[in-house]
Amino acid sequence: MLEDMRLFATVVEHTSLNKAAERLNVSQPALSRRIARMESELGVQLFRRIGKRLELTAAGQLTYEFALELRRFHGAYLQKLNAFKSDESPMVTIGASLTTLQTTLPDWIKAMTERHPSLEIKAVTGKSHEIATLVKERRVDFGLVASAVDDDPSITSLPLFDDHLMLVLPRTSFILEKTQFEMSDLNGLPMILFAPGTWYRTLTDELFRRHGVKPNVQMEIDSFEAIVRLLSPCRAGTLLPRSYVRQQLLEDNDLYVVRVRDLEQTKRTTSLIHGDPAWLTPPIRYLIEETTAHFARGTQLAKDSP
Repeated sequence: MLEDMRLFATVVEHTSLNKAAERLNVSQPALSRRIARMESELGVQLFRRIGKRLELTAAGQLTYEFALELRRFHGAYLQKLNAFKSDESPMVTIGASLTTLQTTLPDWIKAMTERHPSLEIKAVTGKSHEIATLVKERRVDFGLVASAVDDDPSITSLPLFDDHLMLVLPRTSFILEKTQFEMSDLNGLPMILFAPGTWYRTLTDELFRRHGVKPNVQMEIDSFEAIVRLLSPCRAGTLLPRSYVRQQLLEDNDLYVVRVRDLEQTKRTTSLIHGDPAWLTPPIRYLIEETTAHFARGTQLAKDSP
């Protein structure tokens, strides 16, 4: 199909079978046979033959437009592919907020390095506004942050997925009479919370304040892994982002999730941010496209799962 479309487009652009055959370095009868076979396979007439002159039919015009799109996509594909054929291993430096580093980055790195084993990934961490500054100063190729940067025209934000908080409790410490909590049930609940300074903690504090909730905060830690490990020994609960909670993590630590309807409204969009597209090299542009496609597939799978 690709070769046929290339030949067809050449005929159209040279307005002559003879000139196209000369350009393609094939005989005119062989080129005529290829075009006739193409018309037969498509089931339409592509040209009107008026004496020695060829005119495109409506179907031929549509096919030519498709051939141009195919040529453009094929060229873009080859350009992206060549970026990974360099003798030097491709490298990307990304900025990631602390929470994104723990919730999103591990799966993303695994997916990208499986696709491109020679890809070298370097990460710089910081708060979301710090990552935005690094992007603007071109000190990182792009950033992954648990927010969007809509107030700066020099930064493009590409939404990846929505996240919300979930109440997680140790199974052996809390025997509940009901499977769904209200926010008021968190009053006095022993809790280990993420350290102040991140959007998760800010969101948590705003949520507690809005609902007049005063939990018994026993610890503040800047590591989700440490929080998870301490829940059972401390007989405490926590609020974790949905993107971090995996079934295996719950089973390994004997934890479970309790539904709190108000927590499901605490949505935040994790975004990929980058600067001026003119700065982006072909490998980085390709990696950004792959990243958005990766998370789009994950979002669709989540919607399709029961």
